[in-house]
Amino acid sequence: MLSWDIIEHGKPLQQVLKDTPKPRGSEVLVRITRSGVCHSDLHIWDGYFDWGGGKRFYVKERGCVPPFTLGHEPFGVVAALGPRARGVRAGQKRIVYPWIGCGRCPVCKAGQDNYCVQGPRYLGVMRNGAYASHVLVPHPKYLVAAGGVDDAFAATLACSGLTTYSATAKLPTLGPKDWVAVIGCGGLGLVCISVLRAKGVRNIIACDVDEAKLAAARKLGARLALDTRAPDAAQKLAALAMGSLAGAIDLVGTPATAALGSAALRKGGRHVLVGLHGGELVHPLPPIAQRAIGFVGSFVGNLQELREVVALARRHKLRPPPVTTRPAGEVNTVLADLQAGRVLGRVVLDFDTP
Repeated sequence: MLSWDIIEHGKPLQQVLKDTPKPRGSEVLVRITRSGVCHSDLHIWDGYFDWGGGKRFYVKERGCVPPFTLGHEPFGVVAALGPRARGVRAGQKRIVYPWIGCGRCPVCKAGQDNYCVQGPRYLGVMRNGAYASHVLVPHPKYLVAAGGVDDAFAATLACSGLTTYSATAKLPTLGPKDWVAVIGCGGLGLVCISVLRAKGVRNIIACDVDEAKLAAARKLGARLALDTRAPDAAQKLAALAMGSLAGAIDLVGTPATAALGSAALRKGGRHVLVGLHGGELVHPLPPIAQRAIGFVGSFVGNLQELREVVALARRHKLRPPPVTTRPAGEVNTVLADLQAGRVLGRVVLDFDTP
C-alpha cells in the first residue's frame, strides 16, 4: 500500500510504500478512493495547537508521533474482511467513521466514541489515517453507506458534515425571530450553513473576512452576510440580527471570533466553539451570568450523528459546498493552499487518479 506520511512536523509529507495490513477478527480493510483534507490536519502537520499566551499543546502528547499518516475523512471500497466481520461485503462503498474510541469505557458504551476518555483510536490522529491507499477499521459498525451521494462530498461528511451537524445540535431552542451567526465561511462554515438550512433554520448570518466566501455562503442559503473586518463588527452583527442573535457557531476559534459572537448574543444565547485556530479566551465573568449566555465546545460528533447527516445528504436535503478533487500525489500542494487561505470550500484527495 501507499501512504503519504509526516516524517517530520512542518516538513513535506513523504510517499511511503509499506505492507498492506490484513484484517483480523472483526476488522475491515478499506481501499481509500477519496480522502478529505481538513484544516485541523494543518495543526497536526505543524505538530502543535496554539493555546495562547505563548503556550502550545504538542500533538505528540496525543500519540501523534512521526512517522504518521494523516487523514480523517475517509471514503472507499471494502477490500477485505476479518473472519468475524459481519454486515458488509467486499466491493461495497462506505464512509469510514474516524472518531473511534476504546469501545470499553462508559462514554464509548453510551455511543459517544468521540469523547472517549480511556484510549481513543481516532484515524488520522491516534491511528494511521486516510492519506493512504488503504486503512484498517476495527469493526464494520464504523462503516456508513452513502449511496446516491457524490463520492468526494461523501468523504467530507465524516468530519466537516458531522462536526457542523453536531455543533448545530448545541444551539438553544430557536424561535421564529431568532438568528444564528456562522463565523468563518471556510470548508466547515459553508457546510454548517447547509446543515442549518436542512434543519429548517432560515435566519442565518454568514460572517467572514473574504468576500468570495461570503458570496458562497449566500448561495448556500445565508440570508445576510457580514464582513467582520469592521471595527464595530459585533454591533453590526447584533443589529443585523435585530437584537435576536440566539446562537453563534464559531468555526474559526480565535480570541477575536469568540469576542465577536459572545458580544452580539441576545440574553440566553449560546456561543458554540468548534474552530481550533488558537489563542485563549478572556471574558469578564459577571456579564456571562447577567446575560445568561453560554460558551460550549463541540468536538466532531458521534456515530449516530454521522448516520443522520448522511441520511440528509442521501435525501438531497444537504446542499454540498464547492468541492474540488485533486490527485493524492498533490497532497503537499493542497496543504500549502489550505494554509495560505487559497481554498474555497473543500479539497478532496482522489486515490483513483495517479
